[in-house]
Amino acid sequence: MRHSLRRAIAAGKLAWAASPATLLAVAAMTVAQGMVPVGLAWITKVLLDELTQPPFSTGTLLACIAGLAALGLAADALSAFEEYLRTGLHRQVRVIVQTRLFARLNRYPSIAVFESPQLLDRVRLAEHAGDHAPEEAVGTGLQLLQATVTAAGFAVTLLVLWAPMAAIVVVIAVPAALAQLRLGRLRADMTHEVTPLQRRQMFFRLLLTDVKAAKEVRLFGLGRFLLGRMLRDLSAANNAEMRVDRFSAWAQVRIGTLTGLLTVIGLTAAVVLASRGRLSIGEVTVFLAAIAALHTTIGSAAAGCARAYAALLLFEHYLAVVDDPVTGAGSLPAPRLSRGIEFHDVWFRYADELGWVLRGTNLRLPSQGAIGLVGLNGAGKSTIVKLLTRLYEPTRGRITWDGIDLAELDPATLRARISAVFQDFMAYDLTAAENIGVGELSKLEDLPRIRAAAAMADVDTVISPLPQGYQTLLSRIFNGETNASLSGGQWQRVALARAFLREEADLLILDEPSSGLDAVTEHALHHRLGQLRAGRLSLLISHRLNALRDADHILVLEEGVVVEQGDHDHLMRARGRYAELFSLQAQGYAATVE
Repeated sequence: MRHSLRRAIAAGKLAWAASPATLLAVAAMTVAQGMVPVGLAWITKVLLDELTQPPFSTGTLLACIAGLAALGLAADALSAFEEYLRTGLHRQVRVIVQTRLFARLNRYPSIAVFESPQLLDRVRLAEHAGDHAPEEAVGTGLQLLQATVTAAGFAVTLLVLWAPMAAIVVVIAVPAALAQLRLGRLRADMTHEVTPLQRRQMFFRLLLTDVKAAKEVRLFGLGRFLLGRMLRDLSAANNAEMRVDRFSAWAQVRIGTLTGLLTVIGLTAAVVLASRGRLSIGEVTVFLAAIAALHTTIGSAAAGCARAYAALLLFEHYLAVVDDPVTGAGSLPAPRLSRGIEFHDVWFRYADELGWVLRGTNLRLPSQGAIGLVGLNGAGKSTIVKLLTRLYEPTRGRITWDGIDLAELDPATLRARISAVFQDFMAYDLTAAENIGVGELSKLEDLPRIRAAAAMADVDTVISPLPQGYQTLLSRIFNGETNASLSGGQWQRVALARAFLREEADLLILDEPSSGLDAVTEHALHHRLGQLRAGRLSLLISHRLNALRDADHILVLEEGVVVEQGDHDHLMRARGRYAELFSLQAQGYAATVE
């Protein structure tokens, strides 16, 4: 219960942060709405007593009629305005919740956390709870406030008219509340259980609608298979929900029986008391109104508590994410690279149960020059890039930037000194200018710089003729008469332009930058890269070894270890692994020419 109170307070603080004035206004209207039924009941009592005990006063009758009309109008107006303000408050809370959640996720320095199924499940639960828990907590709190005001008013009424009835109400209300709290716990557990199933359903839905997957889905006839997997997870989720629904149905029957018993006892008491002359017609009316109101209040308040309890249990996932302290981020600003980068006995694996990708790697990258990385698939080339950019941390060993351990550097300032084209580059559903501009947000509106970067990547001639030039939306998923689609090679050139826009970067990483380019474009690109690399360190990874011939230094990786290094001529004379791989590729080209 203590933890639930802490979560409820946290949810309430979100509503207070969104708009204190709105929250107070809604609370005031809620209290007023809680007083309306009691006021209506007592005015009705006065009216009936006046009518049944002549001679009656015309003034009293008119006052009662006016009072009933005024309270009725007030109830309608209060309900409408309260709903309007509460809905607006929820929208404001949702903005705060989403801002805090995704700002926290964005602060994780490593991407390793996003490969954790446990974290992804928690994030999914955090999104759901963040959207609903504050509303449920605040809404239920207000509902309980209204119910308390109403119940207090009618409890006083029962105490005045027949005190034992108030005690009976309490005895019946307690088991009803306990049943609803248990239902809330079951709903929270069920939501936790079905979250992985819902994430898999989302995965299969995306595959069935994604344009990239559409080719293979149709070629290999995967539609029915993927649909079957999606429906299997949907069925499992439905079964879990039905178990809770069955308990809920029985709980509602039991609660209905208890509140029905309350009504029977109340009616019986009213009849007996009236027959003995202890209650007037008006008092019988207000007595029965109190019983009916408490009947409704107990049921709705208990149900609201169950929903809020379930939401607050899930809200713990939201709090766990947003309150998770940032660790391993480092705080030193990254200096301009002047001496170089070094790997000192670096070991790395992606998970404890997986094999080593890097095995005691030692290498040095100078502050300037073109460095090539060569190796078969799985040799560790892309892993070195991920470690350099601090997307992962070494399992053992350390990497230094001008002698400073990367772990001590602020990741944001380090990454500001690096530009890159990743092998799995992004194609954003944004305009052409934005697709390039996100490479350096300070230049997002600087069209001349963006066009210069596009020209360097040989993609300006592709973008300029588009319907709206650089303002053309490059998307297949959003509606628009002037949208455009690019080929894989054209998208790769957009990614290159994105990297080129960061002109002040000390380190330029090019991971398979020409894998999707034709021979003519690739040749022109490497000519431009020679100009772009001047005065900085560039790290080039490519399976096309001919693209690395002009590199100042080449590192050959094998099973996570540097086995050879030197320039192209040196490595060819050494007749080692590099010479073997280069000769194999050259033979393929020679055979094609012949």
